[in-house]
Amino acid sequence: MSANTSIPLCVDLDGTLVKLDTLHQALFLLLRRSPASIFRVPGWIAKGKAHLKDQVMQRVVLDASALPYHKEFLSYLRQEYGNGRKLVLATASNYRTANAVADHLGIFSDTISSSVDTNMRHARKLEAIHERFPTFGYAGNDAADFPIWDAADEVILVNPTPAAQAKYAATAGRVFTERRPVARMLAKAMRPQQWLKNLLIFSPVFLAHKFTDLGTLLQATVAFFAFSFAASSIYVLNDLFDLSADQHHPRKCRRPFASGDLAITTGALLIPLLALLSIVLGMLLPLPFLLTLLAYYAITTVYSWRLKQMEIVDVLTLAILYSMRIVAGSAATGTPASSWFVIFALFLFLSLALVKRLSELREMQDTPETENTHRERGYAVGDLPLLMAFGTASGYLAVFVFTMYLNSEWVAQLYTRPDLLWLFCPLLLYWITRIWMLAWRGQMHDDPLAFAAKDLHTYIVAALGISIILFAI
Repeated sequence: MSANTSIPLCVDLDGTLVKLDTLHQALFLLLRRSPASIFRVPGWIAKGKAHLKDQVMQRVVLDASALPYHKEFLSYLRQEYGNGRKLVLATASNYRTANAVADHLGIFSDTISSSVDTNMRHARKLEAIHERFPTFGYAGNDAADFPIWDAADEVILVNPTPAAQAKYAATAGRVFTERRPVARMLAKAMRPQQWLKNLLIFSPVFLAHKFTDLGTLLQATVAFFAFSFAASSIYVLNDLFDLSADQHHPRKCRRPFASGDLAITTGALLIPLLALLSIVLGMLLPLPFLLTLLAYYAITTVYSWRLKQMEIVDVLTLAILYSMRIVAGSAATGTPASSWFVIFALFLFLSLALVKRLSELREMQDTPETENTHRERGYAVGDLPLLMAFGTASGYLAVFVFTMYLNSEWVAQLYTRPDLLWLFCPLLLYWITRIWMLAWRGQMHDDPLAFAAKDLHTYIVAALGISIILFAI
C-alpha cells in the first residue's frame, strides 16, 4: 500500500517513534530517585494503567531531546511534514510525555494520548483517531496496533514484532527496521569483558603456588563464574537505573537499553535470572564464600542506587568491592590471603577508581554544561587537581604496602629467591605513573581496566612480572 500524503498520518510513540517504552524508563528513574515508591506502584496499578502512568509522570520528567528515536523513521516523518502532510502523535503514553515529544520535534499538529482517567490503547485509541479523521494512515510496531491497522488506509511498520511482520508485511506501504541482533545486545548488556576483574579470585591460589591443585582451581573457577553472573546482574540493574543519564552521554547512549536496542522488560527479567545463577553456583562452595558473594551483591546494589552519586564514598566502595574478590577467592578455596596483599589491592584499586572519575571529568570539560547536569556524579571539573593528588598518592601507597608484603614471613616461606620480587616495584611504579599521566592528558578511557586489557605496555609489564615470579619460586 503506497503512501498517501493527502490523509493524516497517526504515529505511535513507544516502540515506534521511540525505540523503547517510555513508561518503563520512567519507572526505573522513579525507583532510582525514590525506592520507597515501589510499595506504591501496586496500588497505582490497581486503579488502572492510566492512573499508573499519570502518577509516575507526575514524579519524573523524561528529557524528550535525549530519547532514542528511530532515526530513519523520524527522517521520513520530517520529509512528510515538509511535504505538508498532517502528522498526529497517537500514543498510549501519558499526555505529559506525548506533549514533551511533540514540542521537541515540532512536526506534530496534534496529540492523542492517555489522560488521568483514560488509557489510550487498542480500541480507545482507534475511537479517538476516528473521531478526528474518517481516513488516516497509521505507523506502529506490535499487536496493540492490529485493530488500528485494520481500520487504517495506510499501514506503516516500524521495528515490527514477528507477529506484526507476518500479518501486515504484504499490505504495508513502508517498513522501517532499525534493530541490532538481540543475542549480541544481551551479551553487551552483560559486559563479559568486565569479568576480567574477577580473575582476582584466583590470586590467593596463585600466590600460594597451588597452580597444579585441580580441586582448588575448580573451586576458584566456580567462584569466578558466581561473581561474574552477580556482576552482570548488577550491570544490567545499573544500566536500567542510569537510562536517562546514559542517554546524555556521548558513548553510553549506545548501550543496549539506553539506545532502545534491548527492551527494558528484557533487562528486568535478566536481573533476577543472573542473580539466581550466581547464588546457585555460590551454594556449591563453602558458606563463607556464599556470605561474601551476598555481601558483594548487596553493596553493589546500593552502589548502583545511591553510593555512586556520592563523592569519595563512590571510589572507596569500588576499591572495597575489588578487594572483596580476593577475600572471596580465599573463602572459596580455603587458601589464606595475606592481609598485606589485600591492603595493597585496596590502595591500588582506589587509585584506579580515581582514574576513572578523573577521566570522566576530563570528558565533561569538552561537553556542554546542559549535558553534564544529567551525569549524576558528585564531582565538578574544578576537582581535577584534587583527584589527581588523591589518586597518585593512593597508587604510590599501594607500592609501599607491596614492599611490606615482600618483607613478610609469608613471602619468605613461599619463595626460594624472594629478593628477586623487589624488581616488581619499578614495574608497578612505571605502570601506575603511566596510567595517571595518560589520564591527566585526557588519553585514558573512562574505565582504566578496560584500557589496560588493550594496552601493549600493560602486557609487557605483566609478562615481566610473571617472569620474575617464576624465577623467584
